[in-house]
Amino acid sequence: MPAYNYPKIASSEITPERLFLNRRHFMAVMAGGAAAGLVGTSAQAAPAPLSFTAGSFGTDEKKTPEKDVTNYNNFYEFGTGKSDPANNSGSFNPLPWTIEVGGLVAKSRTFDIDDLLKLPLEERVYRMRCVEAWSMVIPWIGFPLSALLDQVEPLGSAKYVAFETIVRPEEMSGQKGYFQALDWPYREGLRLDEARHPLTILSVGLYGKTLPNQNGAPIRLVVPWKYGFKGIKSIVKITLTEEQPENTWKMLQSSEYGFYANVNPEVDHPRWSQATENRIGEGGFFGANRRDTLMFNGYAEQVASLYDGMDLRANY
Repeated sequence: MPAYNYPKIASSEITPERLFLNRRHFMAVMAGGAAAGLVGTSAQAAPAPLSFTAGSFGTDEKKTPEKDVTNYNNFYEFGTGKSDPANNSGSFNPLPWTIEVGGLVAKSRTFDIDDLLKLPLEERVYRMRCVEAWSMVIPWIGFPLSALLDQVEPLGSAKYVAFETIVRPEEMSGQKGYFQALDWPYREGLRLDEARHPLTILSVGLYGKTLPNQNGAPIRLVVPWKYGFKGIKSIVKITLTEEQPENTWKMLQSSEYGFYANVNPEVDHPRWSQATENRIGEGGFFGANRRDTLMFNGYAEQVASLYDGMDLRANY
């Protein structure tokens, strides 16, 4: 395992206990919890098959096994452990479902998920890189976010797109109880040009089927050149704004999590290196089989121009 020289951190910059507890499972996984995290069960109904075509964007890298994608992920609404979403989301009911889209648009509208499922769906095989330094290759099914935005006609004053997830503590165990991992609802945001980029999709499925509850049913955001926490799940509200919206992890600890969150192997997280990653299903948290992380997660050719003139070290 390569030796990384981390900068000294002043006491004023020490991570608050609450944030440490939120990410405590990362260290558990590094200590050998990955295997346990790959096992999970759920009482939810089986995902339904979807009709789709092959998308024009993707990668020919080996896909991560479906069992890993559906049993090893973060969805704090169901708990902070990697297997918690699969184990705890069986009582979550993603249907019926609507998404309210408004703000700085000419035609505010509420979309029914059944109508969105009738849009032309594509399979996009994307790399997914978590801020915790693990990664996957996932065959998402969805449609460009721009296709939805076109229907509401953003105004010229709109510069950002804000997203909110569902708050349903009676069905989401992570949203109830004394200890709350995050402030609900989970919030995220993109610049409008990022949201309209052809790589940015709203996913309604993976591996040829509708999204399982633990992966963000019935609809989630996928932005493959950004760290995974930008991919907000179970979206119920989209708002176009003139001001940069708040996003949950930046609100919680801005010194560690930013708004842009572009994958950048040259900018380390304050507590670990981002130079390499562990591809789930291949092992190697301690060095064996680790791979180099790619700038913009390998999508630099398509997206680097979005950030011309910006200091990429400040985009974290």
